[in-house]
Amino acid sequence: MENGDDWLAYDKLQHFLLCFFITVISSYLASRARYSLLRRRSISVGCILSLFVGAAKEVADELGFFKSAGASAKDAAADILGVLVAVLALSLCNIFRFSDRSVTLGQTRGVEMV
Repeated sequence: MENGDDWLAYDKLQHFLLCFFITVISSYLASRARYSLLRRRSISVGCILSLFVGAAKEVADELGFFKSAGASAKDAAADILGVLVAVLALSLCNIFRFSDRSVTLGQTRGVEMV
């Protein structure tokens, strides 16, 4: 199952980046959706979709659909790490976006922000 599966392999970088970008892009698209439930939970939607894609890839590896040694816990860990880093980045972006919005609103209403 995990013969020759190094932690620092190019495959792990691919898993990390794919899950990172799936989370970010799907979260962005969900935040632009018509439905408020999707907009409020956009980061969660991105995480679920990304983890589903990562798990589906591991199942396909185990079933032999791709040329690989099978499912790998290290690949799954790289998927999860990619999602966690994306969540951190998206959360920080939301924090800065909302803090900028409050400063702008305070200035337009005549309230001086210190």
